[in-house]
Amino acid sequence: MMLYLSLFLSVIIGYGVAYILKTRETSRFNLLLTFSGSFLLSVTVFEYLPDLYQNSQDSIGIFIMAGILLQLILDFFSKGAEHGHIHIDSDQRNFPFTLFISLSIHALLEGIPVASSDHILYGVLIHKVPIAAILAIFLIKTGYKPWITLLFLSGFALMTPLGSFMSQHLPEIQDYLLYINAVVVGIFLHVSTTILFESNKNHSFNLIKLLTVLLAIIIAYLI
Repeated sequence: MMLYLSLFLSVIIGYGVAYILKTRETSRFNLLLTFSGSFLLSVTVFEYLPDLYQNSQDSIGIFIMAGILLQLILDFFSKGAEHGHIHIDSDQRNFPFTLFISLSIHALLEGIPVASSDHILYGVLIHKVPIAAILAIFLIKTGYKPWITLLFLSGFALMTPLGSFMSQHLPEIQDYLLYINAVVVGIFLHVSTTILFESNKNHSFNLIKLLTVLLAIIIAYLI
């Protein structure tokens, strides 16, 4: 139960941070976003990827590439919301179904491996807080009604716990868990590396962000 609750609350915390700061600029989250991307990438490389290949077949690389491709497709519809860069039509006032569906697919899939690895859980939690904050800012800034913003974020918050629940209780998923996890690795690799490049102006690092990346790598290695 604590697993599901923590995944749900990570989005609520992100919304709370955005509400308390009352900022309309997502650039204030760039440092946290950089840390989350570095940590998620490090956890994936240090633990998730080696374990996957240790128990895999030769074709596992195909599924990792499929995950990268899938995330590229999701980015097309979400406008990059999974890695903190989102552009919503300022004239749009109806519920953003396309954005919600693409984000929900991403969130559902990233919830599948967290039940089997605390390190992956930490990476996902750290990733979701700034993403939820940035998403909340854009929804509010664009002028969506409060009930639409809350409904959107509540539904988004439920997707990752749902993915974790499905991985534990649905035999259909457990039978193909290795391949699904490979797809999720591809998603993590795409999202985390994109965060590292896009969270820096002109794709360049300053000293503070470089130290942030190093700190995230060291923490991910030590835990």
